[in-house]
Amino acid sequence: MSPSSPVTMTLERGLQVLRAFRAERVPLTNGELVRRTGLSKSTVSRLTMTLVSMGFLRRVAGGPQFELGSGPLGIGHAYLETSAVTRLAHPFMQQLADRLNVSVALAVPDQLDMLYVAYRTSTRIATLRLGAGSLLPMGLTAIGRAWLWGLPENTRSGYVASVVEAAAPQAEEVRKNIEAAFEDLRTSGVCMSLGEYQRNAYGIALPLRVGRADTLMALNCGAVDLRADVDAIRARIVPELKAAAVELMVLLRDVGSDA
Repeated sequence: MSPSSPVTMTLERGLQVLRAFRAERVPLTNGELVRRTGLSKSTVSRLTMTLVSMGFLRRVAGGPQFELGSGPLGIGHAYLETSAVTRLAHPFMQQLADRLNVSVALAVPDQLDMLYVAYRTSTRIATLRLGAGSLLPMGLTAIGRAWLWGLPENTRSGYVASVVEAAAPQAEEVRKNIEAAFEDLRTSGVCMSLGEYQRNAYGIALPLRVGRADTLMALNCGAVDLRADVDAIRARIVPELKAAAVELMVLLRDVGSDA
């Protein structure tokens, strides 16, 4: 079966629809899915019907909206049960989350989003409604900007251009915020976002290389804070985050590329 076969194209489009349900986990209509995916109305309508029948989507009672069903969760749980990165990182990340009273995330890129492959949270913080498997936009989050900064310079500019282009009509604002994050990373080793992706939520992140394949990932600490004192938050979290990144790289140094 060739990469351009009808079956492959249908699979790719189905995955586009599923990816449209980002970390905010809000129900979406076919029209909203058309706008998020760029697919035609007829294609989206056909795919949502198929995905509902397979258990990957379900209809929201009393309306035209859809939400994720149990199918993707089953796949995600199967991955988490077998992933060496998740298995090794979670206990360490839980300790960090409890110590700092934050959520801690480890992420890799998925097109122009960041995919959480490991996530732990302190039970004492306001929930960010996230978890392993969540997708967050690369250009609006500290964890995404940190990953971009970790790229080799000769590939970073092209990736940034794609992120900015996809952010229209907020492209210029996204570009400025990415540039500010890069300057922060250049001078302090971390970058911070505040209220950009989720109201009253902050994230502080840095890039790191993981495993035998030297895979570029990003590590983030975050929480919801209604009266965020940026200087105090950075003073408390940045040293711990930097130390945690070093320890995590040691912890995961023998993980293979297929983990």
